[in-house]
Amino acid sequence: MTTVAVSASLLVAMGSAASSDPIPRQDVLDIQAAWADSIVRVSNIHPESGEYHNASRELIERFYADGFTDIIFKPLSDIERPDTFDHEDAESMLRPWQSVRFGEQQIITSSETAIAMGNYYFTAIGSDEELKFEYTFAYVRDDFGDLRIKLHHASFPYADDEDALTLPPVSVNALAQVLPAV
Repeated sequence: MTTVAVSASLLVAMGSAASSDPIPRQDVLDIQAAWADSIVRVSNIHPESGEYHNASRELIERFYADGFTDIIFKPLSDIERPDTFDHEDAESMLRPWQSVRFGEQQIITSSETAIAMGNYYFTAIGSDEELKFEYTFAYVRDDFGDLRIKLHHASFPYADDEDALTLPPVSVNALAQVLPAV
């Protein structure tokens, strides 16, 4: 993994600097673990149940800074508007996963912002194969001091055409439940 330097001015520009103490690295690791657990939990709720829509909304409200600040979200799907965020975009990552974990990463923190970049791994239901993706998350503190995701970028690792990675198929019924606006 290539380490990228991020200037302190970028970190300050992404969130207000109310405290001079940097966000503890453990806070970032904690929100990553909670986010991964929530992705697995919500993705395993049957999409046609009423609970799915409510659970996915709760995931978005708990982890993303939507309503608190602007969000930059670029999921793995072919979203044509990477500069906008809505609940439909976030729900697109909710395929049925049996596990999600964060792997190799670099974390940079300031008083109100943390940036994490690295790899995360998803294992689909019924598979033993971990799918590796690259990610960048930027976190800001909300009014209550909780970390929220302000930037979420995911991409496929570079691969030759022969080694191209494909996601497991998603059922039309599952997509139908994801597409309506929240």
